[in-house]
Order: sequence, then structure tokens, then C-alpha cells
Amino acid sequence: MAYEFKLPDLPYAHDALAPHMSAETLEFHHDKHHAAYVTNANKLLAGSGLEDKDEIGIITGSFGSNPGLFNNAAQVFNHTFFFDGMKPGGGGASLPGKLEKAITEAFGSFDKFREEFINGGVTQFGSGWVWLAAKDGKLEIMKTQNAENPFVHGAQPIICCDVWEHAYYIDYRNLRPKFLEVFIDNLANWDFAEANLEKAGF
Repeated sequence: MAYEFKLPDLPYAHDALAPHMSAETLEFHHDKHHAAYVTNANKLLAGSGLEDKDEIGIITGSFGSNPGLFNNAAQVFNHTFFFDGMKPGGGGASLPGKLEKAITEAFGSFDKFREEFINGGVTQFGSGWVWLAAKDGKLEIMKTQNAENPFVHGAQPIICCDVWEHAYYIDYRNLRPKFLEVFIDNLANWDFAEANLEKAGF
């Protein structure tokens, strides 16, 4: 049976992340941008030869060979992962135990991780993403351009922040560094990150 991309509901109300992320941002970002990627991915999947793959198989299988399908399929995954990686009252330095241990081992301290994550997002030129990713049994900060994600670089995503302008421009205008600080301090869903850490074998 052919795979079908779907637009999942947000795991919270559109206004639940305010004042850090507005309902207007989520109405545009999820209801319009994310929805368009779903529609386009399904159109481009037909006849691609990848219809019988799962979501990650479609993403990795189209990378470098079918840019239209890749861009839309990867953006469906990336956006779902980004929205799931936030929650009301999230962020801050109080982490679940396994995640705290892994971050301390990889970066030395939460503060150093926070600094490197924010810097990764700030220095991603143009549109893209910054990720905490697991590769070869270690955590690292990974930044990717456009629709690329850790899967196409042999890694697994733990948590991410979207640094395409439509993710933050309504609320923060051109202040990408401020948006990244707010993501880490007030929005990040560390329980989601720890669950992904466990999936990655930590």
C-alpha cells in the first residue's frame, strides 16, 4: 500500500505557546506552510518509485535524486518534529536525567550545549535547521540547509529548531538569535528529546 503523508494536529492549542510563539505564527506555519508540504509531497510521491517506502525511506531515497519530492517530504517530517519538540512551559535547564547526563557528557554542561545550539542556529546561513543529533553513539550540534535533516547525514534527530524566517518573523522580525534563546529557555520539550535519545540507543 502506498505511503500517504498527513498533516498531524498540533499537540497543543494554537495559542498555547504564547507569548513566546503566537497563534498567528502557528496558523501560518502549521496550517499553511506545513499543510502545503504535505499536499506537494503526496503529489510528487506518485510515480516516484518510492511509494512503498516509509517516511524516512522516502526522505533518504529521494535525497540527491528527486529534489522536489525530497524537499517536500523532508519538510513534512522536519516540521512535525519541530512542532512536537515544543510544549507550553517548556525549555530551561531542568532536564530529564538521561538527557541531562548525555548532554553533560557531550558538551560539558547545559550552558555550553545552550551556547552551541544557539550559535548553530544563528550561523546557519539562509534557510535551514539546527539540531541536537545522535551520530556514532555521540551527541552533536548539526545544522542543515533548506530541507535537509540528520537522517541524510547518517544521524538521528533528538530535537530541532526551525530557522526559516517564517518560523519566527511574525513574532521576532529579524531577531533570529532572540528566537533561538526563547526556544531553548521557554519552548523546548525535553521529554520529547529524551524519548528520541532512547530511540537512538542511549
